[in-house]
Amino acid sequence: MSWLTEYVRPKIRGLLQREVPDNLWTSCESCSQMILIKDLERAQKVCPHCGHHMKATAKERLDWTFDNAEYTRIELPKSPVDPLSFRDQKRYTERLKDARAKSHLDESLAVAHGKIGGNDAVVAVMAYEFMAGTMGAAMGEAFVAACRLAMLQRAALVVYTASGGARMQEGVISLMQMPRTTIGVEMLRDAGLPYLVVLTNPTTGGVSASFAMLGDVQLAEPEALIAFTGPRVIQDTVREKLPEGFQRSEYLRDHGMVDMVVKRPELHETLSRLIGLMTNKKNEEAKPALETA
Repeated sequence: MSWLTEYVRPKIRGLLQREVPDNLWTSCESCSQMILIKDLERAQKVCPHCGHHMKATAKERLDWTFDNAEYTRIELPKSPVDPLSFRDQKRYTERLKDARAKSHLDESLAVAHGKIGGNDAVVAVMAYEFMAGTMGAAMGEAFVAACRLAMLQRAALVVYTASGGARMQEGVISLMQMPRTTIGVEMLRDAGLPYLVVLTNPTTGGVSASFAMLGDVQLAEPEALIAFTGPRVIQDTVREKLPEGFQRSEYLRDHGMVDMVVKRPELHETLSRLIGLMTNKKNEEAKPALETA
């Protein structure tokens, strides 16, 4: 009897019960449908059932944007780590350390250069996974570095925005990044280089009040929240019910603040086409001047 219970029965159970890894499936946060993770990755984190666009990391966006996921990341400029010696429930330096360990990024902006549809491009991606993509002095330095790299390479600059706004741990220093990044955009305009912005969910606060809304072309992912202040705060202030879809991509497109709402799998082709059109136009305008000279 012991031979049957100790040897035969476990063998039979092993044949009938197969262990299934717990990391094969996930559920959509919008429709709650189960999705095979491999299928979700192939769809660039867009739910195949309802089309909901899930949050993506900075690395994933770089992989999806550049041709064949080939690009070169640049080292970002150094800036003061904790200029105000800020502390709330924990020290700001500890929060930065935790964010870097979890996201494997140095700051809330990642910058790389490569090709998009065969066109030279610099891409800056805000990382929501790094302290909610908040804007501090280091992020401002990184943005200006991206602008300068685009000018050096005579390339288009593409920026993906995803942010909770200014970083409170840096106080007024964070707010100073609003005019600073705006100056970076003006540098690109003076150099005659395309500046394209892709607004993703969410883009709020000081980011939406500065460089995020200054693109030559404003693109947005579907249903992205794009606002300075959230709808609940506005509704409580004006004491009126807000329109359906208020502060979402489609609402802003219909009211002239966004040029195009583009699904994530179509972004690479759309950016490639836009950069090609804009850079060819610039080249054609430059030819008569060169011939005259």
